[in-house]
Amino acid sequence: MNPFFKKDNKYNYIEKGEGTPVIILHGLMGGLSNFDGVANYLPQKGYKVIIPELPIYSMNILKTNVKSFAKYVKDFITYKELDQVILLGNSLGGHIALYHTKMYPEKVAGLVITGSSGLYENAMGDSYPRRGDYDYIQKKAEEVFYDPKVASKEIVDEVYEMANDRLKLIKTLTIAKSAIRHNMAKDLPKMHTPTCIIWGRNDKVTPPEVAEEFHRLLPNSELYWIDKCGHAPMMEHPDEFNAHLEEWLNKKGLK
Repeated sequence: MNPFFKKDNKYNYIEKGEGTPVIILHGLMGGLSNFDGVANYLPQKGYKVIIPELPIYSMNILKTNVKSFAKYVKDFITYKELDQVILLGNSLGGHIALYHTKMYPEKVAGLVITGSSGLYENAMGDSYPRRGDYDYIQKKAEEVFYDPKVASKEIVDEVYEMANDRLKLIKTLTIAKSAIRHNMAKDLPKMHTPTCIIWGRNDKVTPPEVAEEFHRLLPNSELYWIDKCGHAPMMEHPDEFNAHLEEWLNKKGLK
């Protein structure tokens, strides 16, 4: 068990460090440990890192959508009595961060997205997930990364367990449909929150042109690339990810 893991009221989260709050939002199949590199680094630089467990599979099916998760994040920020946070999200977490920023811009000092949905994503293909087919699930999990070895047995087991749990599978498909429905192309030009886009050059889920489109549509954005990198840069290249993030935070005076 992570010593920084807390259970408060209805919230489960990791909290580490003191200083400017950085709220990190995981993806649909991402665990809190995906951000260990960031969570170990930023507190050394004067930031408080908070990673809430999103209620991906515990939310009522009628509320299993991007908008409800954005509201959940807002309630969590209010519960923690925080103001002017930096939101950092990967994949679905990036989409939730974007939607939250659209709804509650006064709460967000800065936004960081990496491999984010919200414009387009190639979610595991039409046939995904195939229940009971471990080799297929492993292959799909490996495709998320540039280096397939990053898809550890633990990660593959987690996806396999989800694919074989009927309720989780239904909610996963519900969220995927919600992500498509909540396309943000028309919203982004009106969003002036300083935004850092960090993207893997070899991302197959949200390909590089998606990052370029985010950069084009978001008026106050900067784009950083990581080579030989797939959909989760903070996992595959944590040091490079942290270097880009710190450079941007310093540039924007977000301390």
